[in-house]
Amino acid sequence: MPALCSLAVSPSGRLAAVGARLAWSGETMADLGDNVTIPEFSCLLQMDPYLKPYEKDFRRRYELLQKQLFLLEEAEGGFDQFTRSYNTFGVQRRPDNSLYFKEWAPAAEALFLTGDFNGWDKFSHRYTKKEFGKWELILPPKHDNSPAVDHNSKLKVVVHTKEGQRLYRISPWAKYVTREEKAVIYDWVHWDPPQPYIHIHPRPRKPTSLRIYESHVGIGSPEGKIASYNNFTTNVLPRIKDLGYNCIQLMAIMEHAYYASFGYQITSFFAASSRYGTPDELKQLIDVAHSMGIMVLLDVVHSHASKNTEDGLNRFDGSDSCFFHSPPRGVHSLWDSCLFNYSSWEVLRFLLSNLRWWMEEYHFDGFRFDGVTSMLYHHHGIGTGFTGDYSEYFGLQVDEDSLVYLMLANHILHTLYPDCITVAEDVSGMPALCRKVEEGGLGFDYRLAMAVPDKWIQILKELKDEDWNIGNIVHTLTNRRYGEKCIAYAESHDQALVGDKSLAFWLMDKEMYTNMSSLIPMTAIIDRGMQLHKMIRLITHGLGGEGYLNFMGNEFGHPEWLDFPREGNNQSYHYARRQFNLVDMDHLRYCQLYAFDRDMNRTEDKYGWLAAPPAFVSARHEEDKVIVFDRSNVLFIFNFHPSKSFQDYRVAVEAPGKYPSHWGLYNKPLFFCQLHCV
Repeated sequence: MPALCSLAVSPSGRLAAVGARLAWSGETMADLGDNVTIPEFSCLLQMDPYLKPYEKDFRRRYELLQKQLFLLEEAEGGFDQFTRSYNTFGVQRRPDNSLYFKEWAPAAEALFLTGDFNGWDKFSHRYTKKEFGKWELILPPKHDNSPAVDHNSKLKVVVHTKEGQRLYRISPWAKYVTREEKAVIYDWVHWDPPQPYIHIHPRPRKPTSLRIYESHVGIGSPEGKIASYNNFTTNVLPRIKDLGYNCIQLMAIMEHAYYASFGYQITSFFAASSRYGTPDELKQLIDVAHSMGIMVLLDVVHSHASKNTEDGLNRFDGSDSCFFHSPPRGVHSLWDSCLFNYSSWEVLRFLLSNLRWWMEEYHFDGFRFDGVTSMLYHHHGIGTGFTGDYSEYFGLQVDEDSLVYLMLANHILHTLYPDCITVAEDVSGMPALCRKVEEGGLGFDYRLAMAVPDKWIQILKELKDEDWNIGNIVHTLTNRRYGEKCIAYAESHDQALVGDKSLAFWLMDKEMYTNMSSLIPMTAIIDRGMQLHKMIRLITHGLGGEGYLNFMGNEFGHPEWLDFPREGNNQSYHYARRQFNLVDMDHLRYCQLYAFDRDMNRTEDKYGWLAAPPAFVSARHEEDKVIVFDRSNVLFIFNFHPSKSFQDYRVAVEAPGKYPSHWGLYNKPLFFCQLHCV
């Protein structure tokens, strides 16, 4: 008997078609999960038996994932085609040079296309209404057979609502948007270059030890301006290579109308930010990074979106929902932004295709998912202190729509791109976040060890050197879920934002302006600051995780803080830049911190402690302020005492023998690091 099939293009159409097929076969939708087993769930339980009471929750989550995959297969022919919807939505040039436009605007009464191509006539080119909220328009080529809309010309979607409003919108699938110098609203610009950039170099293989250089293109210059993709390619990439980082995490790439949002209030999800240059220049940046053996991750924001309407997703079709939940569920009270409706089929199409777009079009190698804690819980982590009690991670407070979206995204990404890396920004400690989907996990490769930088800032703010709690430092650096890889970092962009300052500035403050020259005697503050800067980074690197992250400039002790141009600082770029020129002056001590960071990464590359099992801590002596640990057959010894040095200090080692040291700090297999104050 033949099976029923349908290619209906709406959630309701798909579910109806699948339901018909299930009815034919004698099944029901409920039957899909009755006998679902998580293939490798026993591996997860073996690692953490305390998750056994929550097996039903894991099974339900995995069942929901399987249902989504089933629906994708039945209605869309599988996730491969579904996640390439950027090839059918927005604007597409066909082989005959006709242009095909398609949008999803379920609440709209009518849609029109206007722009430079038709003299901004608001009514001459009307979309045709299709089923399930879809709208289509075909523009034949010009008489000379060239496309009706020229490359680099402006467009707008004109939305007529049922209430009689006329709204001007940018396509959610726009690939390029720009803003005139004194304008407020971004413009949709048709990007169809006659000779698009072609990637030359293959993606690097996933490294066993991940060393990430967190970067923001716009601040990648000492000059007080927005730096470019080309500047980053020419001037920053060689520094990253020299420092020994094998991965770059690019922030603020997805287009955001408000520069001071640091790229976390996205307005156009498929557009690379035009304030730094063109899409082809970003492609070249990534291609050159690949030629250096450096992977590139995109800081992707799928946890929320800007509330902008004319140049954002909000109220695209005039309704208070469309891509988002209706208020109040669809509003993040702290971020003042819109929250996606992950249960919507078309939202899944949009977000999953967005991930695929950045992988395929730009050749990114993976993603750092921002705001995962907000996605995982209905309370978004607001006013919630996570204690680690497992009851906090299961039950009604968990938003399983978004949780299953993350499982689905990771499953698709790792199936299509085996070397893809995904990193979760989660502060809650969700169990199995970084375990495979086949085990019942969410499928991330790494999570950020967010407690570590907070601990260092707290220590420097609140404690004298002699009051440092050695046991608490070790606990913070080692307190992570076994079998779930963490990215450790002493500081990231968060710690340097206005209202706070970099570790170097906490340590040395105003003396960085006057006493960083090696031509004058080193002061006690600079001596202490430089040594603690090195020690904090090395112990975090060696003990804190299975990957390491550094925010650009902090490797050489960048002074001050980060503050983007805004009304409150008279639109100043003074703090929205990275002063790499400080490193290039040999008489300044910044180059010494740079050299330490470089040698630290190169030494890790030699011994591979990030890829090794967690360290064995053999000593954490409170009175002596000494920490000793062994990892990857390397012995680390730290003396944090502000005034005492030790000779013939006895420490435990796994294997007897001589442990030579050189460089004042390391050689296989001894790293000795001591705070010494003048």
